[in-house]
Amino acid sequence: MAKKTYNYAQIEAVALEMRKNKDMVFFYEYETPVATLPTGEILDLVKEFGSVRTSGGGWAIDESWIVGAAIGVATAGSIAIARTPSMATIYAIEYIYNQAGKLRSMTGGQASMPFGLWQGGGSRTRGSAGQHTEVGQEALYANLPGVKVVVPSNAYDAKGLLIAAIRDPDPVIYYDYPEVKSGDQPDVPDDAYEVPLGKAVIRQPGKDLTLVAWAPATVDVKRALPDIAKAGISAEVIDPRTLKPLDVDTLVASVKKTRRLLVVDHGHYTNGFGSHVIAEVVQAVPGVKAKKIAFPDVPGPGAAGMMAWLRPDAPKIVDAAVQMMKG
Repeated sequence: MAKKTYNYAQIEAVALEMRKNKDMVFFYEYETPVATLPTGEILDLVKEFGSVRTSGGGWAIDESWIVGAAIGVATAGSIAIARTPSMATIYAIEYIYNQAGKLRSMTGGQASMPFGLWQGGGSRTRGSAGQHTEVGQEALYANLPGVKVVVPSNAYDAKGLLIAAIRDPDPVIYYDYPEVKSGDQPDVPDDAYEVPLGKAVIRQPGKDLTLVAWAPATVDVKRALPDIAKAGISAEVIDPRTLKPLDVDTLVASVKKTRRLLVVDHGHYTNGFGSHVIAEVVQAVPGVKAKKIAFPDVPGPGAAGMMAWLRPDAPKIVDAAVQMMKG
């Protein structure tokens, strides 16, 4: 088991499944499916599996075509992954909404849909334009019927969730956020393994406050935890990993203990997925004290200073935690 980068863990997940299933295909636009280990070992999907099974190179820059082609392959019964970049989220939604998400239901279960959308996410850091800094579109997909949505926050979960998504008979949206790829990563086994869809993980146990965040908000939560502890607050940190189906049981069990829920969401404030997390918990735990921190309802700016001002960052998280302990 070698130390692996986040990107290598993802590409390795696809390679392992493509070796097992000779009919599986991987379509992409310009993000070439190549990854390198720190030791120098290169994993190249195009070189290993050929251009027929890894089409993308030389194709037109047309996300609708790439997603539609992959869904067509999945409709015929073969596993298909389509990888699209962060600024192209909206182009896939029509196909997911009208085709991929509904086919199993509309055929009475006769047709499966082994399709995965590997969707690049934006970043709440300095960007070249609003479309390159947008975050939180996983909430759009979570609203669509018939699909599952996963959002990994480290390399181990990335590989395991991607493999689970590939093996699932339903369409799965796999969100790939750049902010979680740097820094220390957990060890990633060489063999194939699954991180179960619909199962949250408790990153840190605590008794005073339940703090819920998923990539990339987990980056800010990690930065906030030392100061939250200095304030004398024992925070239980939960990473849902899968947003749909959401592991409500784990969230509810924690909040029944702490009686306080703080959700950090890098998506926009209005109708962000954090609102759904709160709605599920408060229905099950009456009287709980709940608060959400999210990005304002404005496009992500290009200026670094303005982005930092808007970002739900560590100081804002610490302040919210402290305020929730009052009264």
